[in-house]
Amino acid sequence: MRPRTAWQSMTQHPLRFLTSGWPWRSLAYLASGVVVGATAVAVFVTGLTAGLVLLIVVIGVAPLVGVVLSSVTIATVERRRLRLVDLDAMPNPHRDPEGPGVRAWVSTRLTEQVTWRELLFTLISMAALWWIDLLVLCFALGLPALTFVTADGTTWPWAVFGGVVLLASPYTVTAWAGARGALARTFLAPRDEELGKSLQEVHASRVRLIDSFDAERVRIERDLHDGAQQRLVSLGMMLGLMRLDIPGGSPLLAQITAVEEELSAAHKELRSLTRGLNPPVLADHGLVSAVQDHAGRFPIPVTVDLRLPGRLPRQLESNVYYLINEAMTNIARHSGAKSAKVHGRYHSDLLVLEITDDGRGGADSSAGSGLTGLADRLTALEGRMRVSSPVGGPTLLHVEIPCHFV
Repeated sequence: MRPRTAWQSMTQHPLRFLTSGWPWRSLAYLASGVVVGATAVAVFVTGLTAGLVLLIVVIGVAPLVGVVLSSVTIATVERRRLRLVDLDAMPNPHRDPEGPGVRAWVSTRLTEQVTWRELLFTLISMAALWWIDLLVLCFALGLPALTFVTADGTTWPWAVFGGVVLLASPYTVTAWAGARGALARTFLAPRDEELGKSLQEVHASRVRLIDSFDAERVRIERDLHDGAQQRLVSLGMMLGLMRLDIPGGSPLLAQITAVEEELSAAHKELRSLTRGLNPPVLADHGLVSAVQDHAGRFPIPVTVDLRLPGRLPRQLESNVYYLINEAMTNIARHSGAKSAKVHGRYHSDLLVLEITDDGRGGADSSAGSGLTGLADRLTALEGRMRVSSPVGGPTLLHVEIPCHFV
């Protein structure tokens, strides 16, 4: 997996990291942090001084408001700089002004929590972060340069020490850059309540979509049971009555027998299909029994080790069952596995599932392996998943779903 942050690159590939661009990106991040921090100090000191001096008149308020709002600009610069050490972009957490004009913009920004959080981050950056950036750069690069310049016959141990520091500088610089970037993301990333109604509606629409799929699944099962299955039963009875009217030894008896066998096979397949769409055992006996029943009819051996303290809410229980069902279907279709295992436990308001197989591995959501559908269903359930699937196997699907038992 391609590293998304400087920290990931350094920890996943410590040696390959040295030949990558991450040390240089981290160096640029800290160097630009010194420039931004020093500029912020100058702006804040100037604005605060002007505001305090002019506070005796009304215009003194304007510089103080400008000092607060300048943190919005500094935070915007920080979000863009963060891409040097963290490739995941941060959306803009600010909402649109409630009206046109500068006054509406200022009023909106001053009433947002994110503005004051950005101000706090700016103050921390001015008071400490950019100073630490400068100290790290001086230690990692300035100290070795100083020891090399002043080295002579009596100070060669310091030159050796400087060389060691210089060799370790990619890790030193990247370690602090990663820590600084994580701190910046903590302050500047949008909170859930700041994502806006549009993203909340996207999540709600996804939940409604999955619920509608499940409702449609139930409707199809009911229609098949009440319609197609009943017609097949009626057709079997008609063939039985026809058999009574045919004289013994007639060649039609063999044909009717063949038709009855095909009809029976079709009836069994349809019954199996409807059982998978909306299994009665799920409603009657719960998730554990339903998964065990499905595993018993699975084309490869599946070990089920699922222990739960009670029954989940009906809708969540149905979603979890179909999630496990879909994961097992992916195993049968894509993995080439000879066996699989479903393991589940409940820990601290989390349902933790682990679905493993001994197949060929190499599962990739971008290749259409079925993981995308699982991810969509989990997102609607506010769950998360991790996949470990090295080439050659085995594959592990780790799922966590927040829930409460009834």
